[in-house]
Amino acid sequence: MEIVILAVVIAVVLVGAVSGLVVGGRRKKQLPSAERPSATPTITTPPAEPRVGDEAETPRDESRRTIEEVDLPTAEAPEAPPAEAEPAPAAPEVEVPEPTEGRLVRLRARLARSQNALGKGLLTLLSREHLDEDTWEEIEDTLLTADVGVVPTQELVERLRERVRVLGTRTPQELRTLLREELLKLVATDAPRAVKTDNGLETPAVVMVVGVNGTGKTTTTGKLARVLVADGKSVVLGAADTFRAAAADQLQTWGERVGARTVRGPEGGDPASIAFDAVKEGIAEHADVVLIDTAGRLHTKAGLMDELGKVKRVVEKQAPLDEVLLVLDATTGQNGLVQARVFAEVVNITGIVLTKLDGTAKGGIVVAVQRELGVPVKLIGLGEGPDDLAPFDPEAFVDALIGD
Repeated sequence: MEIVILAVVIAVVLVGAVSGLVVGGRRKKQLPSAERPSATPTITTPPAEPRVGDEAETPRDESRRTIEEVDLPTAEAPEAPPAEAEPAPAAPEVEVPEPTEGRLVRLRARLARSQNALGKGLLTLLSREHLDEDTWEEIEDTLLTADVGVVPTQELVERLRERVRVLGTRTPQELRTLLREELLKLVATDAPRAVKTDNGLETPAVVMVVGVNGTGKTTTTGKLARVLVADGKSVVLGAADTFRAAAADQLQTWGERVGARTVRGPEGGDPASIAFDAVKEGIAEHADVVLIDTAGRLHTKAGLMDELGKVKRVVEKQAPLDEVLLVLDATTGQNGLVQARVFAEVVNITGIVLTKLDGTAKGGIVVAVQRELGVPVKLIGLGEGPDDLAPFDPEAFVDALIGD
């Protein structure tokens, strides 16, 4: 049995081998010779990958030009819009200052605020039925409190005593007249009170404004320019205050308002040089007046005061110095007299400008400063307005002090 099975297996194997040989031979006969693979395979190069800037296609052989050989179109520059002309800055409007005539009369109401300390006080005391020693002492205290000064006070009291004794019975109107006359004697002076603006020469009148810090010199110089322009004078301003920031700008603004030119220099520059140039320009322009604003100086500083003397000397090389106006703050009282003494030693003071002489000041300072320096009060400032600087009029001043 086993022999039979072995024989069957061998027979199956033989049949399978014969069948494989037959199939293989038939396949070889069906393949044509052209399609048979060659012994050496042909390798085809893959197409090159496009690079940046190349077209995504198979590169072709063609002549190429360099960038230098290519004619580029000429780019026409776009036409710029026509430049608009910048508008010229508008010239500042020139103001017409208020005439100086009658200014003090117009400002009388402001000046009259000081009468409570002087005029009305004196009238009240003199109107008492019996003028004993205590009353006269009160009169003296009233005058001293108003900054009249010791010597002028003693003189006034003595004259009042004599006239009251002679007068006898006193009506209010008689007392007012008496007091007005005596106060006018104290205030009056033989020196001319007008600011000198005509020296009779071919050169302009030169006015220098001096004073300590904070008295309002630059503002006073600007207001004085308005006073002179109102009187028909042509003015050149010299900004010789080179120490205070914006002082030159402030003065120039004042000048532009009335059509006056300002000569200025660099901040911190030599004030004497600027003053010299201002006078030189005033001569060249045939101006009537040159106003020189100087820096505020502590009267206790010798170096600063010496420099003020230098400014004066340099100015006088161009033209005579006609006026030196000392600006005093009327509210400082007796301290202002100390300042006045020192300035008078350095430069020849020819006139006083009292500022802030309104309800906060005491009118007696007019008498004291004139007595101390021997020079007249020429201008008084009665407010912050541009035309609140007025020529000093003794009669209008006294009338404002004692009231109607």
